Amino acid sequence: MSIDAHTMLMRSRDLRKNMTQEEKHLYYDGLKKLPWKFRRQQVFENYIVDFYCAELKIVVEVDGTQHFLEKGKSYDAVRDDALRNMGLLVLRYSNADVNRQFDNVVADIYKHCENRQKER
Repeated sequence: MSIDAHTMLMRSRDLRKNMTQEEKHLYYDGLKKLPWKFRRQQVFENYIVDFYCAELKIVVEVDGTQHFLEKGKSYDAVRDDALRNMGLLVLRYSNADVNRQFDNVVADIYKHCENRQKER
């Protein structure tokens, strides 16, 4: 089932205005300080990713508890496959990781960005 582009754009705008605490923390205290630009709530076909670096084609997802339920895991697997087929690298971190291991999460994202940049 395809969702029209206007609906996806409006949904992404709403998600940007209503980011979770973990998304805000990661974006403002981590991603914005990296030397690469990350966009918030970027649309890819029928998917909206939390953060996207166009230069490196990296997606960063911050997962709440729903992503660890069976339905969430199935959906994420299909979604991640679709994004990888678009040439994107998908990085996932739980809310708990962002809250308890923030520096490690940012360091891991940085490492993936550096590696991706070397590949280009």
